[in-house]
Amino acid sequence: MDLALFDLDETLICEDSTGLWLRWLVSQGFAAEELLEQERLLMDQYYQGTLAMEEYMNTTLSPLAGMAAPTVAGWIRRFIQRDILPRVYPSARERISWHQQRGDTVIVISASGEHLVEPIAQHLGADGALAIGVEIIDGRYSGATYGTMTYKEGKVTRVADWKKDKNFQHTWAYSDSKNDLPMLEHADHAHVINPDAWLHQEAVTRGWEVCRWVK
Repeated sequence: MDLALFDLDETLICEDSTGLWLRWLVSQGFAAEELLEQERLLMDQYYQGTLAMEEYMNTTLSPLAGMAAPTVAGWIRRFIQRDILPRVYPSARERISWHQQRGDTVIVISASGEHLVEPIAQHLGADGALAIGVEIIDGRYSGATYGTMTYKEGKVTRVADWKKDKNFQHTWAYSDSKNDLPMLEHADHAHVINPDAWLHQEAVTRGWEVCRWVK
């Protein structure tokens, strides 16, 4: 049995889940519109590989601070139906199904918060999810994070910790992002999804498979 690791944003879906979530919050009147510009500027840093993930998470979690977890869970269910499921790549669904037919374990691993990633992974039929820990105290979101962030080398660390009591023959990894280079390097079978020019060249140089998934 192998392990298949799928990045979420712009790999399984054609956009960024946190950006979509913030737009949903603003559309429902649960967050101020200025938050969208803040997030856009931070995402520019993400694509350049210079983002401080702590700053990004503190900013994007701010609308949830003090909110009851069951309330937010209800919002997320509505959000996934409206904004996530229509954006899943058909080829992503096919690839997940291919791994499951082989008996592989499918994990969605993302630098987005676990409050979003875990329910999205469930909807996609994955076996589990690894994402940035989002703190809940006394049933309410604190607006803070916890643990090792699943970002850059942090993804490799979290996978290694998760795998300690498990045995897999090979690891497959799928991602669109240069930020996931550490995870791709640690995989036995690396696939890059709709890469930019830099990642495409890296994939060609390293002999990784390049996939063009369309919605």
